[in-house]
Amino acid sequence: MHRSGSYIKQPAGYKAFIPKPLPPKPPLKIEGDLQNLLSTADMALARLDGMAEILPNIDLFIAAYVKKEALLSSQIEGTQASLENLFEFESGDKLENVNDVREVVNYVKALNHGIERLDKLPMSLRLIKEIHSLLLENVRGSEKSRGEFKKSQNWIGPPGCTLNEATFIPPPPHETKEAMGDLEHYMHARNRLPVLIDCALIHYQFETIHPFLDGNGRMGRLLITFYLYWKDVLHRPLLYLSYYFKKNRQEYYDRLNSVRENGNYEQWLEFFLKGVAETSVAAMETAKKILELQTAHRQMLWQKKISSPIAVGILERLFYTPVISINDIADHFDISYPAASTLVSQFEKNGILKEITGRKRDKRFAYDNYLKILTEETKS
Repeated sequence: MHRSGSYIKQPAGYKAFIPKPLPPKPPLKIEGDLQNLLSTADMALARLDGMAEILPNIDLFIAAYVKKEALLSSQIEGTQASLENLFEFESGDKLENVNDVREVVNYVKALNHGIERLDKLPMSLRLIKEIHSLLLENVRGSEKSRGEFKKSQNWIGPPGCTLNEATFIPPPPHETKEAMGDLEHYMHARNRLPVLIDCALIHYQFETIHPFLDGNGRMGRLLITFYLYWKDVLHRPLLYLSYYFKKNRQEYYDRLNSVRENGNYEQWLEFFLKGVAETSVAAMETAKKILELQTAHRQMLWQKKISSPIAVGILERLFYTPVISINDIADHFDISYPAASTLVSQFEKNGILKEITGRKRDKRFAYDNYLKILTEETKS
């Protein structure tokens, strides 16, 4: 029996991993380099949270960042979609990969729904199931008991592998309810470890239990943000580790497996805390670039003498909807098509908008500079 649990032979002959409840025993050794990493991550996260209090238009940044996170988290699961696809879908374009884009849209809905619900409800298995149901609504895996814990054995391994070829077999269904109940109890227990340590342990435990037939990766990544928001460490949903996990995918899997195989929680905590620190700094850099772009283009409108209230309004709207049509502008601002066309042409002439369809009719325009900032990580 390892510190983290053990592999137990099941009646069908395979061995499934049964995790021990948190916290680890013997207790974690948070000292030396790990203690320093915890301090670094705490400070980086506090600066990120503080930035949200002083940034103008923080909701604008959050809206964009949530979409970026949704795309990255979905890409880890093999979804073939781009941020441009997402904005095109939202603007009404018909896409060939619409099913992939819907997975990203669902992630955005699930994240926003979870944050809204946490203002009224505590973290709970009920809420986890509710969010999972939104994640899988009308997309791949929707037939696999969405919103309900598994009723048949699942496993992890290369695409198409069998149970006997799996690299990891989580607890069977009859063990899952108890394991998730223990996890819920741990989330609500008092006198525990530092919040970031708890968050890392909860993510590990959820991914190890793998309670759903599909969508466990996305749900587990959402739990990180939800837990920190619920514990008031983050007052806005600004920390997302999907890019860090994607960039270090094999190490991520290896670190989780090392806990299961050797009970070495400390090496997993080290990896997680590095991710928190690195991602917090990257989020602040992204916010800085967006603010600089916004300021530069506001100044440009003044310099080019096209800074009417509607022109300024169009620029602001582009940070929420960076792919638009002339009709979109006309409808939103209640102006004539010719007036909207003139404004769009001025934006295009000054390099703010770029036509992306090549069509003579039903043209679409993208706020290209903004999209480049948002997609820096989604294409790597």
